Amino acid sequence: MNDKLLKPYNPKETEERIYKLWEDSGFFNPDVCIEKGVTKADAEHFSIVLPPPNVTGNLHTGHALMLVIQDIMIRHARMQGKKTLWLPGTDHAAIATQSKVEKLLEKEGVRKNDLGREEFLKRVNEFAKNSHDTIVNQCKKMGASLDWSREAFTLDEDRNLAVKTAFKKMYDDGLIYRGHRIVNWDPKGQTVISDDETVVEERKAKLYTFKYGPNFPISISTTRPETKIGDVAVAVHPKDDRYQKYIGKEYNEVFCGVPIHIKIIADEAVEKDFGTGALGVTPAHSQIDWEIAQRHNLPLVQVINEYAKMMVGGENLLGKKTVEAREVIVEWLKLEKLLEKEEEIMQNIPTAERTSGIIEPLPKLQWFVDVNKKITSRNNKSLKELMLEPVREGKIKIIPNHFAKVYFNWIENLRDWCISRQIWYGHRIPVWYKGAEIHCDIEAPKGEGWIQDEDTLDTWFSSGLWTLSTLGWPNKTKDLETYHPTSVLETGHDILFFWIARMILMSQYLVGEVPFKNVYLHGMVRTVDGKKMSKSLGEKAIDPLDIIAKYGNDALRMAMVIGNTPGNDLKLNENDIRGYGKFTNKIWNVARFVLENIKDFSVLNVAEYDEEDRKSEEELNTLIQEIAKEMSEYRFSIVSEKLYHYFWHTFADIIIERSKKKILENKNALSAQTLIHRHLNILLRALHPFMPFVTEEIWSMLPKDNKKLLMVEK
Repeated sequence: MNDKLLKPYNPKETEERIYKLWEDSGFFNPDVCIEKGVTKADAEHFSIVLPPPNVTGNLHTGHALMLVIQDIMIRHARMQGKKTLWLPGTDHAAIATQSKVEKLLEKEGVRKNDLGREEFLKRVNEFAKNSHDTIVNQCKKMGASLDWSREAFTLDEDRNLAVKTAFKKMYDDGLIYRGHRIVNWDPKGQTVISDDETVVEERKAKLYTFKYGPNFPISISTTRPETKIGDVAVAVHPKDDRYQKYIGKEYNEVFCGVPIHIKIIADEAVEKDFGTGALGVTPAHSQIDWEIAQRHNLPLVQVINEYAKMMVGGENLLGKKTVEAREVIVEWLKLEKLLEKEEEIMQNIPTAERTSGIIEPLPKLQWFVDVNKKITSRNNKSLKELMLEPVREGKIKIIPNHFAKVYFNWIENLRDWCISRQIWYGHRIPVWYKGAEIHCDIEAPKGEGWIQDEDTLDTWFSSGLWTLSTLGWPNKTKDLETYHPTSVLETGHDILFFWIARMILMSQYLVGEVPFKNVYLHGMVRTVDGKKMSKSLGEKAIDPLDIIAKYGNDALRMAMVIGNTPGNDLKLNENDIRGYGKFTNKIWNVARFVLENIKDFSVLNVAEYDEEDRKSEEELNTLIQEIAKEMSEYRFSIVSEKLYHYFWHTFADIIIERSKKKILENKNALSAQTLIHRHLNILLRALHPFMPFVTEEIWSMLPKDNKKLLMVEK
């Protein structure tokens, strides 16, 4: 028996050595598995691209959960003999990374404009590189069996070629255009941001009900009176009897010293039972109002600038911040006796995630992707239709399936996608200008006088290409031919729209196939009392690397998968992790007993089973058949729990205890020895995807005909 088994299992002494053994074997790379004969060249493929962590810092418990679930899938597929590829990479996360570096520079008393674009980008790249190295190290600490030889970065040269190729194709097909539309503007960050980069905060606000002037017939309500000097209409529901006689009429008023022209219109978007049932339409400062204005051919009057200051009005308003202008206008309404009601309400306020600035909807000249335009090369379908079709037809299965309804609802209401950002870090838009001329291409145009667009692309544009670009597109590579569409996309349900939908958009449009066949959505990791796990929680927060140092990787992995079903949040409890640490030791102690009590492995013979042991053998076979089916259905929580209970309460508590007596009394000892050896052998294989370190370590001590690693055993 190996001397290591005489001591208690020590993850600290084992895990780093075992991971190096795996890495050095080359078996994370499917090409090596084929070359060394552990995988057949014509075997079925199984591939996953790692959702790329942002290069903004350390991995957290959400990343740990993602790595655990995907590693279970990958190790299981590899042991099935499939051509198994888990492709790693990181995301440049443009706004988040630039914001972090700007804050670091502020501490040095330096602004990015002081450095200039080139020097600033050097600093950002240095920060991103350090963060990347930390992330890779942490992935390895988690035991992730990623093929590091294929690692990608959303901003590297290969991905840059893919981004520019996709942009040009979309531009040439008329799917990318430059136009004035309402966008989410961050006054602090001075850039457009996407919906996913906003954080909605519930705050107290005042709802004001008033009329524009003493002769105006309709009252309106708003929490933002300062925007009303940009109103061009009042919209009412076409079936609202109160306002029928006013529809179509127009009024001139002077609102807080600013002349305004208001037309009464009927639009079904108005909720007649909300407030006064009349909506002051401000097309320049509301997405909904802008859409109403488009339908009714109304003008757009901008009254707030990029710094959230008033850009019209007299001395009482011009140049004032919006909150200051609000006070001025409310005071004016009171003096003019136009204010009818003032009430306190709770309101959802969108703020920028990185700067905490309050978002201003503004009309801006930006680059957009048209999601409704019909595409000749795709059977006259729009991008929106290409996103809906594969999920509706079952080409992509979403797990759990109730998220499919959420997906459909979001896509059906999808607006054109704003893809330009006013920051320096990221993929620069491949468009050049010279006077009135405009040129879009992968390379800069020849000749002097061409100036490239200053904006960069939304990060989701490059990460939307992830399944394609990581496998070599736009080139026709062997990897792309072999591993695309990928088998599964596993990620958090919170980015179903922002990332998953965009990957479906890009893959359907660019190569005419789905990017993945299954989408497995995990929930958020929370504390025992249900709070979102974050560093701000202090001692209550769980750092995955701290936990691994205390209890070992296998214990954390089991705590993250048992009781964790797709789409539902996981309450992570350190007591549970501690308990699975004891389970790791139970496996170790059982292995010690088996190896201590079998002197000659060559004489073990299944035919020697007595009736009692035969029944146990049949039970194990039934269990293996059950979990094989459940693994194919992604029911990892059920499988891990079954294996845990069977190993501890059946194998350790019943079979091992029964075998002690048989071996001690030498009654049916060979039957007992055969049974416990077979149980340990099979259960180590079954447990390996969930608890790879302790199982690999024990496997290395078992007498066997070959020296294969457990990670590539069947």
